[in-house]
This record gives sequence, structure tokens and C-alpha cells, in this order.
Amino acid sequence: MESRRYLFLVSLAYSFPVLRPLQEVIRKRGDEVAWFIDEPATRPLLEEGEIELLTPQDVIEYNPLAVFTCGNLVYDFFPGVKVQLFHGYPINKRNDKLDDHFTIRGCFDIYCTQGPSSTVTFKQQEKKYGYFRIYETGWAKADTYFSEAMQKRETNPRPVVLYSTTFTKRLTSTTILAEPIEEMIKNNNWDWIFMFHPKLTDPAILSRYKEIASKYDNVKFLGNTFDSTAMQRADVMLCDSSSIILEFMFLDKPVVTFRNSQPGNHLLNVESPSEVEPAIKKALTYPEELMKNISDFTLQHEAHRDCKCSERILDAVDDFIKQGHIGLGRKPLNLVRKWQFRRKLCFYPCIEKLRKKLGL
Repeated sequence: MESRRYLFLVSLAYSFPVLRPLQEVIRKRGDEVAWFIDEPATRPLLEEGEIELLTPQDVIEYNPLAVFTCGNLVYDFFPGVKVQLFHGYPINKRNDKLDDHFTIRGCFDIYCTQGPSSTVTFKQQEKKYGYFRIYETGWAKADTYFSEAMQKRETNPRPVVLYSTTFTKRLTSTTILAEPIEEMIKNNNWDWIFMFHPKLTDPAILSRYKEIASKYDNVKFLGNTFDSTAMQRADVMLCDSSSIILEFMFLDKPVVTFRNSQPGNHLLNVESPSEVEPAIKKALTYPEELMKNISDFTLQHEAHRDCKCSERILDAVDDFIKQGHIGLGRKPLNLVRKWQFRRKLCFYPCIEKLRKKLGL
């Protein structure tokens, strides 16, 4: 039987830890996967042995069965079923009327939802628009979190606090908590890890925290990158409003938040910098009621904990192909967006065909 080919479309660094569990399952099935990097800055994050396609023509010749992406858009002229995998969970950190997580842009054939918090709304969208299908598969990245290796609790010689934060300017705590965090570093027998959102690129902020880390042996600066080992090692997370909060709680660990936009009983949320240190001390005791609230909250977002989300995603593609477009309407024309896609990648096949025909 001929192996199947799949394509990963990547724009930002947060896509890699979402897509790699899916890549592992594809390879185990004896099939192939290639990557198309949409932003050159992320190209160095490719690992040895991962195949990159450099041009739209390469993709067309590769002829993937499906294209997977965590971003909001996918090129219409790429062959294959267009599959949305998401880069996080619907936490509505900006308090929008409808979380941007649920925005329909007319690009995808399949949305692979993660759990009740996303499936219910997307099912309503499926009925409203009628040109895509919803499959509740669980999140591919969740296969990593619920693996035996990640669920194994680290035994640290002293508490480890992971400071992570959103990139949204009006929500990020980085500008307010730099000095209080430095004071906590000096006054407590804790280790710290600084790991920020890939979209947090403000050089002043990154430099400030890198400077703090350089002064203390008990602080590790990871910058604006994701490291699953940091999540596993930490005992407590300090954050503000970011979907990484939910990911950390998958490991049954508490989170202290500073001015969270969606506070709840699953968080230890504070409004003043002076409250952060006492909240971290409380979190380190793992209060029984808080831990139960964390479990209840995370189940609403990710009900699939069998490490088979990636398998279900591939099965969803197979089911979509088996059903075909029976019962589905046509996608919107999106002419402006399609022109923008072609202009971005300098891909004008019709013009090239005409030039060849005219001998130009």
C-alpha cells in the first residue's frame, strides 16, 4: 500500500510542539510528513530529519492528503483537506463577545476540537455555515502532557516557580512584576524559570528579565520559547492571562495569576504585586479544594487523556475523505484573501501558464 503524505503549515514557534506528536503517529503508521515554513524566523526550529518544502510548487508536487495548521489561515491552493488544529484553548483572555478561537474565516474543511468548551460552540458554527465538519479529537499537544513521562512528578531539592506570560500589551504582567519578582528571588529559597510567549518580542522586556536572570544562580532564562521540560520541572506557575495556564494545570499543578481577565476558583488570582508572594506560598501547599477545582476545570477543556488525540485527528481526515462533500455547501469565494495569499508567496500559476503559452 502506498504511503500517505501529509503537510504541516507553520507560521509561529508555538506550532512545533502541537504538530510533532502528530508527526510521530504519522511516521509510526508508515506514512510521510513534510513542513512548509511560513515565517523564515521559525525555520531554525526544524529538527534533523524533518523534511521542508520550500515553494508552493514543491507542495503541489508533494500532493499531500491533508494540510494541518495551528494558525488561523491556510493557503487555498495547497492540495489536500485543510485541517485546523489550534494553538491553544478557548479562554477568551480579551473578554471579547465571541472568543477569537471560534472565528470562521472560510479556509478549513475540518476543525479538530479539544473538548466540551470548544466543541459545543463549533457545532453551532458547523450548523450555521454548513461547509465544514467538526470532529472532537482532543488536542495533539495533549498527547505530550498526558504521557507517562510528563505526568511523572519531578522531585526538586527546593520549589521551582515558572514565570510565563501573555504577549498582549494590556494583559502582560512583565512590565509590573519585574521588581517584585527580583525581590522574591532574593528573599525566598526558590528556583525560577522565565519562559515567555513566542509572540512576546519586545526587546526591552526580554532584556530586563534576561538581566535579572544573569544576576542569580537560581534563575533560568528561556526567553520567548516553549520548553516542555520547564513545565514538568516547575511546581507552580506565575502567569497573567494566557492559555498556557491551562496546559500547566494538565500536570495537576497550581497557577498564581496576576490580574487574570477570566478569574475563577481554579486559580489563585491576585490584583496587587504585594499579593503575589503570599499566593505562591499558598500554591506550593497544593490546597485540596484548589486542586479539585483545577481537575474539574481542565476536564471541560480537554476530556481526551489517553494520548490518542493525534490518532483521532488522522482518523477524522480519513472519515472526511470517505464522506466527501456530501451534505456540505461551498466555501466562500474569499477573492481578496486568495489574492493576498498568492501575492505573499509570489504564486501566480495562471500568469506562468499564459507566459509559457505565449512563449514569453
